[in-house]
Amino acid sequence: MESYSNNALQQFRNLVGIRFQLYNSLFTSLPFHRIEKTGVLLSLFLIHCEEGFRKNQSPVEIVDSFLSQYTSYRKEQEGLDLLFRFIQYTERQVVLFDALEDSAFKQVNDLNGTGTLKHLQSEVQQTQTQEQLAEKLKDFSVRLVLTAHPTQFYPGEVLGIINDLSKALNEENAALINMYLQQLGKTPFLKKQKPTPYDEAISLLWFLENVFYPASGKILMSIKNEYPDLVNAANPIIRMGFWPGGDRDGNPFVTTDTTLKVAEALRNGILKCYYLDVRRIKRRLTFKGVEEKIAALEDTLYANLFVPGEDAGISQKDILTVLTDARKVLIEQHNGLFLHLLDSLISKVEIFGLYFASLDIRQDSSVHEALYSAIAEKNAGLPENYDELSENEKIGALTKLTALPEGFSFDKSIANDTLICTQTIKTIQRLNGEAGCHRYIISHCTCALNVMEVYSLFILTGWKETDISVDIVPLFETIEDLENAASVMKALYSNPVYSKHLQRRGKLQTIMLGFSDGTKDGGYLMANWGIYKAKEELTRISKTYGVDVVFFDGRGGPPARGGGKTHKFYASMGKEISNKEIQLTVQGQTVSSNFGTIDSAKFNIEQLMHAGISNALFASKEVNLGDDDRALIQTLADDSYASYKELKEHPYFVEYLAHVSPLRFYAETNIGSRPAKRGGTSKLTLNDLRAIPYVGAWSQLKQNVTGYYGVGTALKKLDEAGKWKKVQDLYKHSLFFRTLMDNCEMAMKKCYFPLTAYLANHPRYGEIWNMAYNEYELTIKYVLKLSGQAELMGSYPVDQMSISMRERIVLPLATIQQYALTKVREMEEQLVAAPIKDTYGKLAMRCSFGIINASRNSA
Repeated sequence: MESYSNNALQQFRNLVGIRFQLYNSLFTSLPFHRIEKTGVLLSLFLIHCEEGFRKNQSPVEIVDSFLSQYTSYRKEQEGLDLLFRFIQYTERQVVLFDALEDSAFKQVNDLNGTGTLKHLQSEVQQTQTQEQLAEKLKDFSVRLVLTAHPTQFYPGEVLGIINDLSKALNEENAALINMYLQQLGKTPFLKKQKPTPYDEAISLLWFLENVFYPASGKILMSIKNEYPDLVNAANPIIRMGFWPGGDRDGNPFVTTDTTLKVAEALRNGILKCYYLDVRRIKRRLTFKGVEEKIAALEDTLYANLFVPGEDAGISQKDILTVLTDARKVLIEQHNGLFLHLLDSLISKVEIFGLYFASLDIRQDSSVHEALYSAIAEKNAGLPENYDELSENEKIGALTKLTALPEGFSFDKSIANDTLICTQTIKTIQRLNGEAGCHRYIISHCTCALNVMEVYSLFILTGWKETDISVDIVPLFETIEDLENAASVMKALYSNPVYSKHLQRRGKLQTIMLGFSDGTKDGGYLMANWGIYKAKEELTRISKTYGVDVVFFDGRGGPPARGGGKTHKFYASMGKEISNKEIQLTVQGQTVSSNFGTIDSAKFNIEQLMHAGISNALFASKEVNLGDDDRALIQTLADDSYASYKELKEHPYFVEYLAHVSPLRFYAETNIGSRPAKRGGTSKLTLNDLRAIPYVGAWSQLKQNVTGYYGVGTALKKLDEAGKWKKVQDLYKHSLFFRTLMDNCEMAMKKCYFPLTAYLANHPRYGEIWNMAYNEYELTIKYVLKLSGQAELMGSYPVDQMSISMRERIVLPLATIQQYALTKVREMEEQLVAAPIKDTYGKLAMRCSFGIINASRNSA
């Protein structure tokens, strides 16, 4: 393993590190104003930054001294123009680095090694667990749900260039590389307008068509070839989910029209993929009895795609019938010639149906509460004093509701959209199949009433109880909600109306658990441990009531939002946690970093599949936690939470974040359709602040508080209590705890406190800065003491080098951003309303692009 790691590191140095230096020189030919001088000056500026921070200089001192020493610019605007050119140049350096990593993926990663399907096959053979595998594959699947949460700043055009550039780099085609770099130079990174939810959907549809479609087909074919009798066509093992156009939580721009439009785009997208595949297959399957069937299928797909009014004229079953009939003739009459082409398409149709990805509907529980209050006011089936009733009384009132009269509506559009939404689901199921839209997710679910409100919503809008073909999915996020989740589900399982609904849905309950808001609320250790415990308790409760529970994890890219070595988390789940399926959100830079190419997507999907299957087949002591282990982790979580809570409740905490980070400029980046915070108040509060800008602000500060804060304090307390040996034993035998520490190291590896050290003695914010810095230093000391490594991420040398190189590339941007933010603050303190203040604000905002994009490997 060590020899492979050393080889991978050498490959990374050669294929990424050295080539980056080589191709970086081509940037001097990019069509920027005074580009040669910009490139030379940027190299000098990077060195100037590093030397300046070593001398404890502030970003303002560093930038001002650089402009005076290395340029002849004396006008403020001239200096700003150069800094903007630095940003443009660095953004494209990050793109080059991304493309180089993509192109080197095969050489740097062992595509047949640990965690792949090839590895699983050898494990199954060695352990003679074919029967257990067959049982597991009956209902196991991995569902990746693509969301539009804005953690990536690349416009779609740039993502396409990265894809093409990585191919040219693979082929070492210098002429093409040069042309793509020039294209990159002329392609704007800044979006002048916010994307609509439909725009977000179309961007992700590119990944479905160009990456997930071919990668998933290859994986399923590989499994079928190795285990031809184990894969059930009704359970294709890989599933895709989709949120843009269906996720209404806090997004006023998602309407029923949007939802239908996105569903149509998904349907057309998969039909287009089938159509193109059928045309390719038709060139090979020119045999009697086969050619006619394929030609007829081509005509049918063409009509559905391009002839108006044909959108309901085909089903998944229709396509599979044609293909299986053709397959039979091919085997019986033509010696199975080109059978692999037909089998590949059959596998894809089994995976993607006519929907491509299941469109989830999501709405906040407060919207449903407001809806029923409005219904009570209109005396439309609920008592006037509905709001004053207890939870059980409200549930009783809801279960007596009948369909609203035809034409019933409200003054508020959001209430009407909430009602109409259920009919939208029915329309999508008719056109795309039931799997096209069959889940309704409730954000901020705190009680059984929140779930029953959604169930009754279907009754109100004319659905018969026996026909509700939708799974209602509660989302538990905060520490308190996670602790109460089991009692909420117990109340639901005990409710006769909901229990009957579950029986009609196959006694299967999906529960979503959110990492992002959990970490924001409880800190890194408490959130992860809270979710682990909630899963155990929810598994136990569900078993008691004879319900199969499936966990859907809301994970972001960085470790602070549930990212990092994601597959290791799933591999570390003990036997007390339901492992029926692996479901997780994939968002922002995680889409392009982990699933940006066919090779990387195939590799990372296989890692998740292996984690879920191996946990069921080969669970070991390394996975299962004993009582002493649990008590130790609970102590760590409690102490860590107390430390994080003290920081979070500091009177200047939110003010510090707004003052020092680019948080206020998130709304101006135009990377997502949703507002940056919940609620309409102008005052910024921690409750209203969304997890993504919250975590992102800490990331751009290079402080990453949410990825480690409290960990050092908790470990120190156990050390001082004489329990260090127990912590070491836990680290050695618990994959769950080791993965927590590994991801904590990743978060700290991306910190750089010299950037903000000028705040150490600030009269208002110095205390918070020092709290963060001291905890960072303490945590490094203890995690290295645990791992036995000399430096952070020493066990992952390739990731370590990637992060180091990326962080060095964007150090000039981080410096410029802090410089700009300081200038904005100075003008505000002096009550200066000069136009130049807006320019500094734009400078700070633009720096966010490269800083965030360079964090790609946090996923």
